[in-house]
Amino acid sequence: MCEEHTTPSVFKRPGARRTGPSRSCKPADARKAVERAVTERCRSTHTSCDPDALGDALLVVSELMTNAILHGGGVTDFSVDVVDTNVSVSVCDRSDRLPVARNAADLRRRQRVGGHGWPIVCRLAHDVHVCELPAGGKRITAVVALR
Repeated sequence: MCEEHTTPSVFKRPGARRTGPSRSCKPADARKAVERAVTERCRSTHTSCDPDALGDALLVVSELMTNAILHGGGVTDFSVDVVDTNVSVSVCDRSDRLPVARNAADLRRRQRVGGHGWPIVCRLAHDVHVCELPAGGKRITAVVALR
């Protein structure tokens, strides 16, 4: 998992703001929602948006959505929250299986195609949480710094 990247979450305190759709099943829709939420936040606070940080957030949400579709039985919910200089994206899916990082090579030392999404999420997010949902499935929340 991403234990080495986990820090205390800033999203449990009052003032967190949810922006964008509460549900989306396409990675492109999720990327648009994140971009809209971050751009709106930068505009409302009169601060500049770091394009590299926004790119990191877009890559993280894209990987989480794609993983939910490919390995989690489909996306059941999506949300984006922007607080201070962080963006939090949450993706829910139908699977109870926890994400795992695969080895880049197989037993014969041949490079594998794919398997890079979860390590990308763990590297770019400074806070990652996976929790089981009461009705089954899981929610993965990743927090990316916008600076």
